[in-house]
Amino acid sequence: MEKTLDYARASQSRFLEQLVEFLRIPSISTLPEYASKVRFAAEWLAAEVARIGMEHVQIFDTPGHPLVYADWLHSESAPTVLIYGHYDVQPVDPIEDWVSPPFDPEIRDGKIYARGATDDKGQVFMHLKALDSCLQENRELPINVKVIFEGEEESGSVNLENWVLDHTDLLTADSVLISDSSWLNSDQPTIPYSLRGIAAAEIHVYGPKHDLHSGGYGGTVHNPASALATIIAALHDEVDHVKIPGFYDRVRILSADERAELQRVPRHLEDWQRETGLEKPWGEKRYSLIERTGTRPTCEVNGMWSGFTGTGGKTIIPAEAHAKITMRLVADQDPFEIQQLFSKHVMGLAPDDLSVAVETMPDVGWPATTPIDCREMIAAREVYQTVWGIPAVLVPGGGSIPVVATLQRALDIPILLMGFGLPDAGVHAPNEWFSLDQFEKGIEALIRYYHLPDS
Repeated sequence: MEKTLDYARASQSRFLEQLVEFLRIPSISTLPEYASKVRFAAEWLAAEVARIGMEHVQIFDTPGHPLVYADWLHSESAPTVLIYGHYDVQPVDPIEDWVSPPFDPEIRDGKIYARGATDDKGQVFMHLKALDSCLQENRELPINVKVIFEGEEESGSVNLENWVLDHTDLLTADSVLISDSSWLNSDQPTIPYSLRGIAAAEIHVYGPKHDLHSGGYGGTVHNPASALATIIAALHDEVDHVKIPGFYDRVRILSADERAELQRVPRHLEDWQRETGLEKPWGEKRYSLIERTGTRPTCEVNGMWSGFTGTGGKTIIPAEAHAKITMRLVADQDPFEIQQLFSKHVMGLAPDDLSVAVETMPDVGWPATTPIDCREMIAAREVYQTVWGIPAVLVPGGGSIPVVATLQRALDIPILLMGFGLPDAGVHAPNEWFSLDQFEKGIEALIRYYHLPDS
């Protein structure tokens, strides 16, 4: 392993030049006009994977953007690790806020600035260079490896689940390794051990056949906007619990070990206040901030619209009112069941003098959890300690990464989120960057992880 690490350290300048070439490709998956560029990125990636010595390299077409697969399976007694990442990136708007062009990478102050630098091209490329270092120095890998790189993560991974279900035999492995996450801060290695799922719906309230004069009809017509507000107010009780019957029935109770781990997480009220601009947190009082944002389910209003919202006044009773709702879910909640419970609850609140409809959204995400005492988690914590000299903290992720639950449900194996991004790196925003120090040390960390027994 030491010779491999020496090779990687001596190759950093060349690795960085190759990363710049990768980042130049504008692989924006959400914009149709960039489809050929996304394809070119897949072809570039497949060529690089083949060049470093991986085998069975294939580009799989989907109804959307392609996936890249490759493997190296010659370590008979070693475990097989499936590495996932995505090569597509977010749009760059607003372009005027970029200091340097988003697809013309620029190095400033120990950082490389470009769209996709952290999310996720930089972190994908670290795996390629870790594998490259092993194969060039030793002509072999210490573990068996399969890689799958997706081109639609930033546009919802709409074709990934069907592809995974159709190729479960190809993807068989002992664990999945994903580098597409960030640390709590620049000094604290962080491993998310869970991600919340998500279920979404819209509420539509319809009243009179058109907007009415509030002077002529006020007091005789039930206002749809008022009715919607009443329904939304009934989604939570007086102690901030979600009031939907059955909502908490499947919520997994935290173990004593999990709660002990969460007490180690340096997440303080002052940090929350600085980030939100608020003084007083809201939510379930008997849970800490880190527990509320990762281990407890939520029901949030994302948007409401009704009536006249322009400058000045317009005295009407609006004909209709609408709201968008999302619910973040935790193990072992079923997003389809939650949508049904939500619909039933809202319809039970509907007034009999208005028409109310609930439209459930088709895109759902399942929650995913990896045991904190599994061998992959223990190995990753050892690596972070060795490379950075700081114990990694385990945190529950508040967001949703659909691919994690897709792979876990299809393959029934542990998913390790071993990320190297930093929280202020401008992900999805102008002037996205990746720390060159994280890039270099991250490659070392991955090499060490590959070499740990049973990783």
